[in-house]
Amino acid sequence: MQSQSAINLTIAQLRADTPGCQNSLFLNSAGASLMPQPVVQAMQDYLQLETQLGGYEVERLRQAQIGRFYEETARLLNTRPEHIAFAYSATHATFQALSAIPFREGDTILTTTNDYVSNQLALLSMQQRLGIKSLRIHDLPNGDLDLTHAEELIRTHRPVLVAITHIPTNSGLVLPAEEVGKLCQQYGAWYLLDAAQSVGQLPLDVTRIHPDFLVATGRKFLRGPRNTGFLYVSDRVLTAGLAPLFIDRRAATWTVQDSYALQPGARRFEPQEISLLSVGLAEAVGYANQVGIEAIAWQNQRLMHRLRTGLEQIDGITLLDWGFCQSNLLTFHTARQPLSALDAALRHSRVVFTVQYPNSALIDFGRKGIDWLVRLSPHYFNTLDEMDEVVDIIAHFLR
Repeated sequence: MQSQSAINLTIAQLRADTPGCQNSLFLNSAGASLMPQPVVQAMQDYLQLETQLGGYEVERLRQAQIGRFYEETARLLNTRPEHIAFAYSATHATFQALSAIPFREGDTILTTTNDYVSNQLALLSMQQRLGIKSLRIHDLPNGDLDLTHAEELIRTHRPVLVAITHIPTNSGLVLPAEEVGKLCQQYGAWYLLDAAQSVGQLPLDVTRIHPDFLVATGRKFLRGPRNTGFLYVSDRVLTAGLAPLFIDRRAATWTVQDSYALQPGARRFEPQEISLLSVGLAEAVGYANQVGIEAIAWQNQRLMHRLRTGLEQIDGITLLDWGFCQSNLLTFHTARQPLSALDAALRHSRVVFTVQYPNSALIDFGRKGIDWLVRLSPHYFNTLDEMDEVVDIIAHFLR
């Protein structure tokens, strides 16, 4: 990791750009983070112009501003702008990718026990409607993905697609995205990586991970607006001519009565409606690039070490995050007090957090033997003092 001096904005500037962190102990960037003021200002200015000229005219006039989204996102992932498509969410991007693959009855999709719930539901729906078989890679005793079992399944079943979630919604676990990418390259499977929880908090380099599809959302660690996301597609996808089943007029040109021509790049996956939300996402990705993703990851590592170390000292707290490599999601449970009392105590102390239940991660909750968990997810605009304060609040509550 880079040193703290590598952060291109001071912590004072980061917090000045984030007024919400003055009024709360905000630990919910894994849900929907706080947008920096430049993001909000860009959308307000764009919307104000729309009130004068209407959406289509502003879109025509602001093509360069809209185009910045592709440039900044490509920079973030170490790729080229033609590999980036705007999406309404990571789930929307996932559905676009799934619909582009020409599955046949009897095909196999390989996933994990930690895949995001919406992805699992989509695969189950495809299994029921299309006759596709979905298999899950086993985990090692420490919670890490069993790569030996993964290769065994790939070699035996020759899956059309391997789909994993880089960081689950219910755990700080980080799955080995690069190693899975190598297996997919070796055996020729399409590779879909859900990076909704990792983009904006960890460096992502598609030249090292080698995904065919990478999906992400804007509202989490990228600190963009809701209803935004993006899809990265590889050269292999474009060369193969893959495109979503339902294409929009932004994605293709109606050339003759019974035919059309696809956009040459990733924009064949895009919806028609591109508006001030994409401008907000462009500003958010640009802000992350300005701060520096390596510096963000370094600061996050400091915050999480302080938070985990503090909570580990509290009698009655069970930390639930497994695996060798962990991220900026921390989950815990306690049998000492009911959830309702803990929830009320945290909210009374202005802590912003998330409670999750089994229907968000059925397999993981079952093996951990719990029926709820509290998820804390700080980000680089938080401070070490805030981590100490949250630890003190929880310790005082349990005493």
